[in-house]
Amino acid sequence: MNIRTNILLRVYAAFGLIVLFAVAVVFRMGQVQLVQGGKYKAMADSLSTRYAEVEAARGNIYSADGSLLATSVPEYEIRMDLLAGGIEDDKVFYEKIDSLAYQLSVRFKDKSSREYSRLLRNARADKQRYFLIKRKVSYQDLKALKQFPIFNLGRYKGGMIAVQQNKRIFPFGDLAARTIGYYNENAGVAVGLEGAYGDYINGETGKRLVQRIAGGVWMPVNEDAEIAPKDGADIISTIDVNIQDLAQNALKKQLIKSEADFGTVVVMEVETGRVKAIANYTKAGEGYKESFNYAIAQSAEPGSTFKLASYMVAMEDKKFDLDDKIDTDEGKYKIYRHTIKDSHAGGYGVITMKRAFEVSSNVAIVKQIYNSYKDKPSAFTDKLYDLKLGDKLGLQIPGEGTPLIKTPKSRSWSGLTLPQMAYGYELKMTPMEILSLYNAVANDGKMIAPLFVQEIRRLGNTVEQFQPRVINSRVCSDRTLGMLKEMLEAVVEEGTGKRLKNPLYKIAGKTGTAQVADGSKGYRGKRKYQASFCGYFPAEKPKYSMIVVVQNPTKGSYYAADVAGPVFREVADVIYASDLQMYADVKEPKVIGNTRLPLVKAGSKKAAQEVYSSLGVKSYFASAKEMDVDTNSGIAYREVKTNNGIVPDVTGMGLRDALYALGNAGLNPVIKGSGEVELQSIPAGAKVMKGTKITIELR
Repeated sequence: MNIRTNILLRVYAAFGLIVLFAVAVVFRMGQVQLVQGGKYKAMADSLSTRYAEVEAARGNIYSADGSLLATSVPEYEIRMDLLAGGIEDDKVFYEKIDSLAYQLSVRFKDKSSREYSRLLRNARADKQRYFLIKRKVSYQDLKALKQFPIFNLGRYKGGMIAVQQNKRIFPFGDLAARTIGYYNENAGVAVGLEGAYGDYINGETGKRLVQRIAGGVWMPVNEDAEIAPKDGADIISTIDVNIQDLAQNALKKQLIKSEADFGTVVVMEVETGRVKAIANYTKAGEGYKESFNYAIAQSAEPGSTFKLASYMVAMEDKKFDLDDKIDTDEGKYKIYRHTIKDSHAGGYGVITMKRAFEVSSNVAIVKQIYNSYKDKPSAFTDKLYDLKLGDKLGLQIPGEGTPLIKTPKSRSWSGLTLPQMAYGYELKMTPMEILSLYNAVANDGKMIAPLFVQEIRRLGNTVEQFQPRVINSRVCSDRTLGMLKEMLEAVVEEGTGKRLKNPLYKIAGKTGTAQVADGSKGYRGKRKYQASFCGYFPAEKPKYSMIVVVQNPTKGSYYAADVAGPVFREVADVIYASDLQMYADVKEPKVIGNTRLPLVKAGSKKAAQEVYSSLGVKSYFASAKEMDVDTNSGIAYREVKTNNGIVPDVTGMGLRDALYALGNAGLNPVIKGSGEVELQSIPAGAKVMKGTKITIELR
């Protein structure tokens, strides 16, 4: 083979390989475009654009009187497209960027204008289209930003991008914080009303189309969401902000005084079970904060407050009556190797069972329960279960502790269990469960579940209402109920709760001072005590029940009357003083000394008539032109009606009323001085344009 032939063969081989490669490429291109085109197109789209969730505004939580306990307010993340249409021209951008930087610096006060200018210039040089300027910007700041240089060109020309987020705020701070609660989505933890009613409060998320840009950042394609989110429903709670504030302050004050570990207070309406206040404080460093809901979650040995259940069961079984006498054996009673003691040295001698309850004798109730049920302890424990004390209350908020009522079948049952249970040991209950029992006595024997939510609303319309739920329609007979009420009143009148006695109204309840186990050391370790008081008021016609629990008071007394009692008394006194419905019929007051008719100001005729009628004051109503009336036996009063564009007469009004009237008339008031309005710069009756300024002088 000559050289020419050899060269031609190599050329033909190379050309053939190139042709084969070209054919393979064309075949593959056709396969990708025609056969697999849809697949890869969808993949490309998913990598460049996608739908992101838009958070819905969570519903509000209100108190029973309509006060806002929790709400969501919008806050914004402000970003900027440095290549927006209105600033593509470098001349426009660099002419105004320093002005924008200055305004940002003045508004946010976090960077100098020079720093803002440098950051924005560098971002433009890097051709950033989603540059972060500021997080957590309020709506008021957002409105101001829209007027800034460059940004005032509009969304697409000025390049300002505002991404809305929702921030949860609590107008009353830590008021009922643990009951209002929260929902931690990352940890999956639901606490309080926020967690329990998350399905209602959270609403429905929307969808927004976002596009991935340089740096892997996802930027909204459109200003508005493609699928708008649906805001959450509102929760109307049973909490009364005034009672809640009162309970928290009284509890915290006592915890600080006693240097206790933690404490809780619950105030509940007797008839409805509506929880009006629930306060929980835990020692944290030098102060106290709400970090755990002890009222519903802390299952512990209640101590002497449980004696009410022991008396109820035994008297219902006719084991004894209040007048039956018992020997307290000098305050000591030995069972096996264990000695049960009374807190009073030397005991109380021979006393009636009523007196034993008043002074909280452990020996008396232990002897009665042990002697009555030792041969068949299940007769006692079965009755406790019949009272529903061994069941959870089924609360509307999560985290309820599980009660523990032992039976002879329990593994830990021993010869000491029955006598120990008689006065509140070797069993566990939460403060809320104890309160429900006392509330049942106050409610004529009907035990109802505590209510935290009374209504759910969406856009002002009722979605669901919650009525009192009966747990036990009759906890005992009328005979037993009458004796229990008599005993509970006697505790405050003549027994361990005498410090709570108030001459204006009667309180009924029971003290409880229990020794608390010291971890693994049990009762042999460092002595710790739990002081509690549970009861209701006014005793003759109960409206509220309440429990106070203070754990491990380390300073001063640890007895319930000295630690829990003052909290109960303070809260009850203020509630009674401020709730006119609890008073007996108010007689006509006797007036001593000189009196004068109340000072009146112009305003709403209908509202004034209602006030005067309630006060028994005669009133004369006249028009603005007719003020010549006889005022010897009453009050002359002029009604003010506001019309848009007509200046009202606000002379003689206080500032708040004047601002209201002028605002309704469409005027822009300028205020000078303080007190009552003496002069107004535009006379009454004049017709003015909306937004006209009017100066009012107050003295």
